[in-house]
Amino acid sequence: MKMRDTFIKPMHPEGRKFVAIFAGITLVLFLLSTFLGWVGVGLTVWCYYFFRDPKRATPTREGLIVSPADGIVSLIEKAVPPAELGMSDQALTRVSVFMSVFNCHVNRAPIAGRIAAIAYRPGKFFNASLDKASSDNERNSLCIEMADGRQIAVVQIAGLVARRIVCFSSVDDHKKTGERFGLIRFGSRLDVYLPDGVQPMVNLGQTMIAGETVLADLTSQEPARLVRED
Repeated sequence: MKMRDTFIKPMHPEGRKFVAIFAGITLVLFLLSTFLGWVGVGLTVWCYYFFRDPKRATPTREGLIVSPADGIVSLIEKAVPPAELGMSDQALTRVSVFMSVFNCHVNRAPIAGRIAAIAYRPGKFFNASLDKASSDNERNSLCIEMADGRQIAVVQIAGLVARRIVCFSSVDDHKKTGERFGLIRFGSRLDVYLPDGVQPMVNLGQTMIAGETVLADLTSQEPARLVRED
């Protein structure tokens, strides 16, 4: 990897129009004030950085569930998957990853499988780190069916700042683990509902990297992990 690749990441096409808008506003700001113009430059660079889409090294061993988003694990609890997906009404372990406006917002499939259902539901825009965001906020839910018939739900949730959920996938698409399936603009959250009996291998406050951090292992009998904060 070249040194420049550490700092300069490719940008997702979804961000091009936003960077163009920020750059146009910056030119106007320079006409008004040099100081305001440089503020605009900073915001334009931030906008480019927000829509970055770096390559990820996804583990390929069968059975590994990876994080669908960059961010921090904000909740781990039992919850019923969104009703609109038509899955079981059994409470499953839900792991929530909160993305700030500084995280990469490209979302990746937590496991390989066929997208059995996609359901969008409009809603409110509470802070995405709150528990009620899962039920009250705007969301887009996907049900991924694995080769053995088991299902995983992954839910894109809009937050206080986020106002646009984007999904690049369709029903019956087959996704590889870590493959891109969507993004959310400007701060939000991803929920993953693990299959019954599967324990998370992460804990609250842990930093996640989409497509890389192992969230759970379908083949493991290991109990839920405990962590030490230093």
